[in-house]
Amino acid sequence: MIDTRRLRTLRAVADHGTVTAAAAALHLTPSAVSQQLVALEHEVGHRLFVRDGRGVRLTAVGKIMLGHTNEVLAQLERAEAEVAAYSSGEAGEVTVACFATAISAVLSPAITSLRAAAPGLQVRVRDAEGDQSLTMLLDGEADVAIAVEYRGGPDVTDRRLHRLPLYAEPFDLVLPEGHALAAAPLSAFGEQTWIGPYPGNPVHDVIAFACEQAGFTPRFAHCSDDFRAVVALVGAGAGVALVPRLALRDMALSGVTVSGVTVSDVTMSSVTAPGVTVHHVPGPERRVFAAVRRGADSHPLLRPLLDTLREIAGSLGSSDTSGRTGETIRDGYARAIPMTSANRS
Repeated sequence: MIDTRRLRTLRAVADHGTVTAAAAALHLTPSAVSQQLVALEHEVGHRLFVRDGRGVRLTAVGKIMLGHTNEVLAQLERAEAEVAAYSSGEAGEVTVACFATAISAVLSPAITSLRAAAPGLQVRVRDAEGDQSLTMLLDGEADVAIAVEYRGGPDVTDRRLHRLPLYAEPFDLVLPEGHALAAAPLSAFGEQTWIGPYPGNPVHDVIAFACEQAGFTPRFAHCSDDFRAVVALVGAGAGVALVPRLALRDMALSGVTVSGVTVSDVTMSSVTAPGVTVHHVPGPERRVFAAVRRGADSHPLLRPLLDTLREIAGSLGSSDTSGRTGETIRDGYARAIPMTSANRS
């Protein structure tokens, strides 16, 4: 009989590429991971990994075992969910890995709502940027991940995960107040100085992709992964920036002009607020989703949280059942609200 703990170790090593990284993710020593792999190879009767530079890679038999491992672990998740449902599951703890903007936009309101609706449910939050939350989910460090995918970005689909669409968030073009190109399309900004996240941050990649689609490569003169710092630099006249819409929601925007950037044919008129002018031009978006390990979506501790996240995400904009045009509506994502003088207060 194959030990399922060794199957989890197999998957961790395959995911992380080295025994050392897998050991860190599993909170084990590298020697313990190596011992488990040796034991699993003995049970299977074949080599599962071979050395590849400083890391390891799966053998043909290892790939076969990994495919079955994913199915076995998903079935165990379903079994645990059914047992938990039988035991009522009214109280317990759920760990959520989530990036900062979504913590503010949907997770914090969900925690507030669940305090009354499910008082026995304790939600622990772990700030995780980029696809780090998905890694934490697969490694068992989180029960729910809230992550993003970008138009033109890498595919984050993983058959080991069950995904729940939450909302689609446009990017807004932030300019120094009084900028001559305030009403211009993105293609007009090829000669401008840009401010944005560091390379490696997914937002940097989506900005670069959007600009390339508009016909130019952005010149980043200033870099920060903190959107407040990015907007402050724009206000100082240091350049222009594309920023996710909800990241701007609670900021003081004095001294800058914000051009709403949308991707559908839904037309929204320009509005003006103190120090801020809003225009609407074609541009990029990011799609935010919740994920759990496949088989766990019906777990009684996770279901209330997932349902509440979906409800709150729907309140951010158009319902996915509205019948409006636009890819994000059809794909099941609510559309984040536009920047207006009303929702800036």
